[in-house]
Amino acid sequence: MKKKIPNFRSDKAAEAFVDTADLTQYNLAGARPVRFEFEKKEARVNMRLPGPLLEAVKDSAKARGIPYQRFIREILEHALPSRTGKRNRLAQSRRIKKERTPKVR
Repeated sequence: MKKKIPNFRSDKAAEAFVDTADLTQYNLAGARPVRFEFEKKEARVNMRLPGPLLEAVKDSAKARGIPYQRFIREILEHALPSRTGKRNRLAQSRRIKKERTPKVR
């Protein structure tokens, strides 16, 4: 029987565990891919939405395990056509990172 991954109090503790542990001995069946955002966000948007729409957005984001602002940003990124191809490369690189990166609990 495989070991259960311990809970960590900090990212540093999780990184130390991953660096030193033999992960083949641990049950990773519950691991989920996560997405990291590295691009700086300097622009802000303020908008009014109907309450039920905002609640639906928050519920959908919660179901995916991400903040609702990030969920809205992802929807916008995927909805806009790319003039330079940057969005397609950005979305593709995020999908690759998402598929390769397990979430450690």
